[in-house]
Amino acid sequence: MSIEGRSNFREDNFDKKTELDESQSRSGAKVDLNNLIKRVKEDEKRSKRQNIVISAAALSAVAVFGIILTL
Repeated sequence: MSIEGRSNFREDNFDKKTELDESQSRSGAKVDLNNLIKRVKEDEKRSKRQNIVISAAALSAVAVFGIILTL
């Protein structure tokens, strides 16, 4: 599975979670601050991982390009 496929899968799951949360908040349920903080932390982790993967891919591309130039 490609990186894009994985991110789309995660985004779809995240969208489903937010839809459920929105439906609960519309029904008058109280908002749990702990859940909101947990969601923000998970989103930050996901963003950090994605940035690391993109940086590693860019660094690899530069390294391969440099090796090709030296040959």
